Amino acid sequence: MVREAHSVQTIARRAVFGLAAGLMFATTLGGSPAKADEVVLRAVAAFPKALAFTKSFLGYVDKVNAAGKGVVRIDFTGGPEVIPQNQQVDSVRRGVLDMHYGPASFYLGKMPEADAWVGATVTAMEARKNGGFAIMQKAFDEKLGVTLLGHIDSGIGFHVYLLKEPKRTADGGVDLNGLKIRSQPIYKSFFEDLGAVSVSVPVPEVYGGLERSVFDGAGWPIIGILDLNWDKFLKVRIDPGFYSTDLGITINTAKWNSLPQAAKDILTKAAIEYEQESFDNFQKEIKATDETARSRGLTVLKLTGAAEKAYLDKAYESAWKRMKDAGSPHYDALRKAYYTR
Repeated sequence: MVREAHSVQTIARRAVFGLAAGLMFATTLGGSPAKADEVVLRAVAAFPKALAFTKSFLGYVDKVNAAGKGVVRIDFTGGPEVIPQNQQVDSVRRGVLDMHYGPASFYLGKMPEADAWVGATVTAMEARKNGGFAIMQKAFDEKLGVTLLGHIDSGIGFHVYLLKEPKRTADGGVDLNGLKIRSQPIYKSFFEDLGAVSVSVPVPEVYGGLERSVFDGAGWPIIGILDLNWDKFLKVRIDPGFYSTDLGITINTAKWNSLPQAAKDILTKAAIEYEQESFDNFQKEIKATDETARSRGLTVLKLTGAAEKAYLDKAYESAWKRMKDAGSPHYDALRKAYYTR
């Protein structure tokens, strides 16, 4: 009986071994029903999820995830509540997270080439064709140690918003002398050229500052004013807009190099397509935002003629001068690719 039981166990073990060997053989031939593990990329955004820009980035995430099923997936971890804005790109460089979406100008101190996007008069799509994007990829790699995938949400201009109408100059311009304007590094020299006092205040604190009249206005893209409820206080917008949004998608270089080619292709194709899609989406949103803001009582002060030219000259030259003064070796090539005025 014992010998018979032992024989049965031996036969069973041989059967299991044979099944395992068969599965291994099938896998070698590519016949296994199991697919390779899907690569998961953890992403962070510079802005809160409720803001229009982060919502746009999530459109890219959805696009990748739809096309990349079984190959690559992006998991959105959150915004500045996860990692502070000014630490996000470094966290991607170090591999704490895999992907970042946010303004290149947050890192002007390390990468003055960010001003090519700030001072751009061409779209992201045009810059891909004329070689400008390839130069920016090199700058991101050299200065920030990350791989640039795309420049989405381009073509959105910035404006000066004020609590009340400013004084006018003899040539039809605006007199901002002495006005305290909420600023950030990309505006600072331009605002000071206009005579304003730049005030650096984090975005979450701007609402309270406006409410208490700590400052007289703010610089901000035309998109987002309503989302942030700043239109409750900011009643005047100066037109035309200036600069362009500088929002990039980057990925940890080691992670990028380790991805299978199929995953790289999906991420790259989605980035190229989404540069155009996000541009188109925001052109519609700009129009809708403008109409809504005006209906809520926003006054638009439009500069024309020589006053308009002088205003825009000061804006754009402040950005390009900043890059040149920083000694960027890419200055000439980037100016040729991104600036047409």
